Amino acid sequence: MQKLGLLVIVLICVACGSDPIPKPKGMLRLDYPNPKYTQVTTQLPFTFERNVISDPVSELKIARDEKSVGIDVTYPGLKGTIFLTYKKVDETNLEALLVDAQNMTLKHTQKADEIEGNLYENPADRVYGMFYEVGGNAASQSQFYVTDSINHFITGSLYFYAKPNYDSILPAAHYLKRDIQHLMETITWKE
Repeated sequence: MQKLGLLVIVLICVACGSDPIPKPKGMLRLDYPNPKYTQVTTQLPFTFERNVISDPVSELKIARDEKSVGIDVTYPGLKGTIFLTYKKVDETNLEALLVDAQNMTLKHTQKADEIEGNLYENPADRVYGMFYEVGGNAASQSQFYVTDSINHFITGSLYFYAKPNYDSILPAAHYLKRDIQHLMETITWKE
């Protein structure tokens, strides 16, 4: 009987606790360094500035059509790359280049929740273009093009080395969005 009484007392003490309270959801905090930029000069007829946390740009890649050349600005710590493609403009291809650049962005509408376009103009340096921010689980979170409308045309796309999951890559996408905008703002033509 004593054992039963002791068991009842222990059960009452253990069972009479406070109600469980769920813990608040934890949020992942990603801190990225304040950007510092350095000038990039290549064999191509333009220069730009890149963030120093990206790998140095050293290699030019000839595209399949041999009319364009690519440069990759790689961010190993963010597991992402900005792919730049340069094409020479002639009297007949500017409209086709513009349509191709806009269609590349529109291909993401199947997975994108939204696509927001912002016009970019720098008449002093003859740089004109568009920046597209792609929301949702699209393959590329940012796309852009710039041109001088006479000789040069550059397209750029941001891709991450992961299956698109917008919530997971959003902090890195926002950080690189600012880098892309800085890249666009610092493009100068050599000719």
